[in-house]
Amino acid sequence: SELIKPYLGSKYKVTEVPKSLIFYMSKHSGPVNEIQWCPVREQSHILLSASMDKTVKVWDAVDTGCCLKTYSCHSCAVRAARWSSCGRRILSGGFDSTLHLTDVETGKQIFSSKTEFRISALKFHPTESNIFVCGGFSPEVKAWDIRTSKVLRVYKAAVQQTLDILFLPEGREFLSSTDAVSRDSADRTIVAWDFQSAAKISNQIFHERYTCPSLTLHPKESVFVAQTNGNYMALFSAQRPYRINKKKRYEGHKVEGFAVGCEFSPDGTLLVTGSSDGKVFFYNYHTSRIIRTLSAHKEACVSAVFHPVLPSLLATCDWAGEIKIWQ
Repeated sequence: SELIKPYLGSKYKVTEVPKSLIFYMSKHSGPVNEIQWCPVREQSHILLSASMDKTVKVWDAVDTGCCLKTYSCHSCAVRAARWSSCGRRILSGGFDSTLHLTDVETGKQIFSSKTEFRISALKFHPTESNIFVCGGFSPEVKAWDIRTSKVLRVYKAAVQQTLDILFLPEGREFLSSTDAVSRDSADRTIVAWDFQSAAKISNQIFHERYTCPSLTLHPKESVFVAQTNGNYMALFSAQRPYRINKKKRYEGHKVEGFAVGCEFSPDGTLLVTGSSDGKVFFYNYHTSRIIRTLSAHKEACVSAVFHPVLPSLLATCDWAGEIKIWQ
């Protein structure tokens, strides 16, 4: 993309809060669960989307707003989809309990596997590009190796469901958020794992009685944020013992049972989240105050992601199947 080229050689500038709608993209016929910009900077004009309509789509979301390709390898809702680090493959998992690694150019499956559970979370290992971790409607989280099409490790969590997975820097440890909240205890809501040994490091991280549908890592500081069903985001240390920061809470948006995602801007100054009322909220990371809200969608906005290169470009998606690009 010609729009991205001038930014490739320079350092990321300060993130501005987007004000105007550039593209309105509505080819999905069901809710959009997840969106992600291509991680390869030169190809970061391409956006990936996973939908309840059983498809994964890729879009030129910077120049034209057009859908470039649709992949229909799943027989049920696609709950999670991620770019490979090379930007040439897409890993997807869904409610048909299957995993597919699709070649973006040809649309062919490089790897496919059936699991014993419906998949709701997928993450590639940050330094080992052939390894990913997958969780869903099961007490187990599994690490897979694409080269052998085999499960490398199993992480046993004694929960019903994994909601999200977050690798900590270097990938030696990862966190899983779960639905294990009972009336008498909230342990196991966020579990920290040793990636290599599959040992549980901690399950006493978050003690409030809310599930956390999504987790996100700060790009520069050693902290992470958990979106909670208590209509606030909580801040934690990303180093053991992963303590919560009781002084900062990001509240004002609504979650209400939707898997609403949250993310930091690439410079780490802003925290952005969708909201079940269709708005997008921009928080100052340091003060935890709301800087601005954007009335983005009519239905629940479940994801809002900043472009990795262009300083104020934002993609949002919603429960009506719409994707919007803002600047």
